[in-house]
Amino acid sequence: MQKSATRREHRTTRRALRATLRRRTAATRATQRAVRAVATGTPQPVRTRLVAAGLDDATAKRFAGAFSRGLIADGARPTTVKLKGRARKAVEVKLYAARTFAARLATYRPKNPVFAARFEVLAGVAA
Repeated sequence: MQKSATRREHRTTRRALRATLRRRTAATRATQRAVRAVATGTPQPVRTRLVAAGLDDATAKRFAGAFSRGLIADGARPTTVKLKGRARKAVEVKLYAARTFAARLATYRPKNPVFAARFEVLAGVAA
């Protein structure tokens, strides 16, 4: 067994391992939270539904806007978003029922072939 060459390398390695663990924990918690929200049966935002379907949170956030473009929302709820500094703004979040989401998931494919394949897998699992 080879020991780390320096304390600095050891600290760097441990810091990277802790960061990885934090990212995995955050992803797991986001997925669990989304699955619980979707299981209630109430309309949910597209991002929540995509995470519950199996996408990671960053990808779901990236494609939520394009995914829901042109869809008629089943409901809406107010929320706040943070702007620069301490400023906040009240916005409406569109909510979609399971049936609406499944219909859109069956047809939506991004232009990027890698992400298109991931959406195709999601559509196959959801069907």
